[in-house]
Amino acid sequence: MGQGPGGPTQHEGRDGPTPGSSADQVPHADPASVARSIVLRKLSAAPRSRSQLEDDLRRRDVPDAVAAAVLDRLTEVGLVDDEAFAASWVRSRHATRGLSRRALARELRNKGIDEEVAAGALHGVDDGDELQAARTLVTKRLRSMGAVDDQVAMRRLVAMLARKGYSGGLAMQVVRAALGDRTPG
Repeated sequence: MGQGPGGPTQHEGRDGPTPGSSADQVPHADPASVARSIVLRKLSAAPRSRSQLEDDLRRRDVPDAVAAAVLDRLTEVGLVDDEAFAASWVRSRHATRGLSRRALARELRNKGIDEEVAAGALHGVDDGDELQAARTLVTKRLRSMGAVDDQVAMRRLVAMLARKGYSGGLAMQVVRAALGDRTPG
């Protein structure tokens, strides 16, 4: 099995099934071992929430009871930790993308993070942090706009902040201040 006239099939390497291929779920394999292997492989690639891991296991046809047992055990040993995942996600996305708390809350919800856990993670971003992030985003974008008319610049900058989840009031405040500080060029 596995080798045709041209060598290994697309799901098998020289040494047998490649991780992640359907061939790694052989019928006689212990479902818990298969589930654990899937979860550890996913976690080694990138941090994931428990909900994301549950979805991954469901897509791989791992029985729900087996998935729950494996995830419970990995939670006990600290490899699956939604609070740590959420806190890290918030810090990273706020720092690198300048996202507002509202946008971060939406992303955490999409990742299956409980609202209470998300609220705890979002507690690390206060009004001052959001204001500073919005100012940084506007300043950076304004530099690349050149001699664009103030009305056009205002519209573009407010829209950019809205896409990042900032309220209209905060966006207008930050953009007006930045445009007021802009020296005619």
